[in-house]
Amino acid sequence: MDVDKLKAILEALQGTDVTRLTWVSGQETLDLRLGHPPPATTAVHAVPVHSPIASAVAAPQPVAAAAAANPGPSQAAQPAAAKAPADDRKTFTVNSPFVGTFYRSASPDSPPFVDTGQVVQKGQVLCIVEAMKLMNEIEAEHPGRLLEVLVQNGSPVEYGEPLFRFEPA
Repeated sequence: MDVDKLKAILEALQGTDVTRLTWVSGQETLDLRLGHPPPATTAVHAVPVHSPIASAVAAPQPVAAAAAANPGPSQAAQPAAAKAPADDRKTFTVNSPFVGTFYRSASPDSPPFVDTGQVVQKGQVLCIVEAMKLMNEIEAEHPGRLLEVLVQNGSPVEYGEPLFRFEPA
């Protein structure tokens, strides 16, 4: 591809909401992704219960136990994300690489990118996180079967917040 043509395409995209462009001309293919790549996700490792670190992490549990013993309006007001994750070491989560708004589909009329029980391949789009008016596709880093969607469609998400729970495929 001609460098001047490439510069013209990049200049035309400046100031637009376009985050990805695939251009095919004859035998040439150009695939552009604008913006910063999502930060690398980190794996969360289970800590054995008998370790000193696990004891320190387990210390806040009496508060949760007290809330369960005294059900009231404060317990009903807790968000669904506050649920304890399943104690299954054979699962992994896909976390949000941005602070933004979580969308399960490309538009309100479109079906979700993935549904519970579906097996996804590495690189398959799972959702969109809108950050600063840019629609960022979140792709699967590993193949797996979707066990649970952890966030409501249209909800705000924080950096590192778990979005999906998978079992390896």
